[in-house]
Amino acid sequence: MIDRTDPLPVTKQAKLLGVSRSGIYYLPTPISTIDQQIMVRIDRLHLEFPFAGARMLRGLLRQEGFSIGRKRVARLMKRMGVEALYRKPRTTKPAPGHKIYPYLLRHLPVERANQVWAMDITYLPMAKGFVYLAAVVDWHTRRVLSWRLSVTMDTHFCLAAVEDAIGKYGKPEIMNTDQGSQFTSKAFTGLIQDNGIKISMDGKGAWRDNVFVERLWRSVKYEEVYLHAYESVAAARQGLDRYFTFYNSRRPHSSLDEQTPDQVYFESLPALLAA
Repeated sequence: MIDRTDPLPVTKQAKLLGVSRSGIYYLPTPISTIDQQIMVRIDRLHLEFPFAGARMLRGLLRQEGFSIGRKRVARLMKRMGVEALYRKPRTTKPAPGHKIYPYLLRHLPVERANQVWAMDITYLPMAKGFVYLAAVVDWHTRRVLSWRLSVTMDTHFCLAAVEDAIGKYGKPEIMNTDQGSQFTSKAFTGLIQDNGIKISMDGKGAWRDNVFVERLWRSVKYEEVYLHAYESVAAARQGLDRYFTFYNSRRPHSSLDEQTPDQVYFESLPALLAA
């Protein structure tokens, strides 16, 4: 992580981490009130119609009275980190120096805690502005192991979330992500490999087998975020901390036979770690 109090110059720290200097000095530009309203609607429509691309979302927004073009929708989707989820030929190339790793879970039975972790990022609207949420989730038990908020969609808060999860719960055998630039960066893949963890990546733009992460985002937004118009990042952090405690320890899951993620996670780990 970048430490501005360290005697080593920030530019050299960025080079060692393999991250862009521009991302370190970037200050988020304000968005207009109407763009903020549109982004909130795109977020909800994406949850309801995850297959909708910019063209379809433009039509849906126009039905709601927004005067908007496809290019503007596409621009806002890019800023939000939102893309239509559907299986399509892979025609894009990774950024220079960013390696894409194969998907390792297609025929793998995931049967225990800490066998596979998944990580993803989502957009969260606030009363004024927005933040990004990154979370590390145990695949088998659905338990949220760690999470972080950021006002920019960069690599740093992803690294912090992974380091926190490893520090608290050990290491998984496999870490699964999408092909976002945060997860293909040298800093992120280096952290995963340095801990002896295998890297798995979903196909770009494809329906993901870890659809439970999308379900997590739906739960977080409808059960917490949309009910509270956070006035600040601090308020968002407090609300999410409260919600994830509830989600892990009290919220029953049908996929877990109505048990909570905590129950299944700790029951499937050695007694020493559970203690």
